[in-house]
Amino acid sequence: MIPQPTKSTPEAIRENFDQQVERFSNIETGQSTAIDSPLCMELVARSAALLNPDARRVMDLGCGGGNYAVKVTSFLPEVDCTLIDLSANMLAKAEDRVRGNITGTVTTIQGDYRDIDLGESLYDVITAGTTLHHLREDQEWESVFGKVYKALKTGGTFWINDIVISETEEISQLMMDGWLSILQKQITPEEIEMYMGRYESEDTPRTLSYQLDLMKQVGFSETMVLHKHFNFAAFGARKEKSLP
Repeated sequence: MIPQPTKSTPEAIRENFDQQVERFSNIETGQSTAIDSPLCMELVARSAALLNPDARRVMDLGCGGGNYAVKVTSFLPEVDCTLIDLSANMLAKAEDRVRGNITGTVTTIQGDYRDIDLGESLYDVITAGTTLHHLREDQEWESVFGKVYKALKTGGTFWINDIVISETEEISQLMMDGWLSILQKQITPEEIEMYMGRYESEDTPRTLSYQLDLMKQVGFSETMVLHKHFNFAAFGARKEKSLP
């Protein structure tokens, strides 16, 4: 197990995100401090629609203001959509945005997906956009990935876009420097200092290779990397292929 420094509690994170609804509710920019966010949302949504064209149920873990759910359901409108988030404010915004996209129902669940029973063989598509970096010890990562696998139907897909670290401190710093070089062109030094403070206090990302390996470990038959730029990556996995 990788030792982790003391980090913010889920309650502290919830209080923070309660105040940031609009920042996480722009489909044009995605999460503004995440690299290539609009491109990654597009790749995830198109990939989900390509591999699960007959999807009927989708879920967005840590949905925030609903960007990923909105993007996916713009390609898959004939679905029921389940949204999970710590923040009631985020959920309300996401529900309002997704409801206008789909012919089915929207179900919202306020809470920590680490503690929520996601069910078994219920969903065709599950997304997790810039949220899994809040997981801490190996046990939490293994539990969440296992629950997602269990919740998917045969042929279902799991899509992640998130910050990742590298296998060595030197390369992780190189990727971090690349991220900062992009942020410096977009936001003020004071904002960068604020976001870096939140990164240090709230986030515990893992490597891309760790997550791809974990997908295989819990049972996914295929993994797919859609995009990687500095320390952000979009990738996914499929739970066996559906029979023709």
